[in-house]
Amino acid sequence: MRMKLFVLCSALLWPGAAIADEGHRHGAREKYDGHAAAMGEPGDPKARGIRTIEIAMNDRMRFQPAVVTAKRGETVRFVVKNTGDQKHELVLGTPKELIEHAKVMEKFPEMEHDDPNAVSVEPGKTGTLVWKFTKAGEWDIGFGCLIPGHFDAGMKGRIVVR
Repeated sequence: MRMKLFVLCSALLWPGAAIADEGHRHGAREKYDGHAAAMGEPGDPKARGIRTIEIAMNDRMRFQPAVVTAKRGETVRFVVKNTGDQKHELVLGTPKELIEHAKVMEKFPEMEHDDPNAVSVEPGKTGTLVWKFTKAGEWDIGFGCLIPGHFDAGMKGRIVVR
C-alpha cells in the first residue's frame, strides 16, 4: 500500500517521473527522468573510480558536511550514517522537488522511499546511495531529510557539480 501511495504521489508531483515497478533499476542505456534527474542518474555501485563521501545525520537536524562537491560525470557513493536517536533520510533533488515532496510527506508521514535518489536510515545505522552526477550546476538545496519537520528545521544541504 505504501509503495502504491508513493508512486501515485510521485506521479502527481513530478509529471515527468518514470513510474516503475518496485525494485526496478534503470539500465546504463536507459534515459533516467525520475527524481533528481536535473543532477544526474542512479550510479553503478561497481563503477571504476567511484568516490565515497561520508555524511552524518543528527538530531540537531543537520547534515555534516552540508555541502557536497562533485565533477560532472563523477559517480559518488554516499555513505550516510545516522548518529541520532530518530530516523533520518538523505534525498537528492532540486529545490522545487524537495520542497514539494516535503509537503507531501507532511500529509503522508508514513510514506517510505524506494527511489535511487534516496536513502532512509534508522538510528545508529548506516545506509548507502550511489549517484552519477551527469550535469553541472549548483543547487543551494540539493539534498534534504524529508521526514516531517526535519527539512523545515534546516536539515538540507548544498550540491555543486563542476
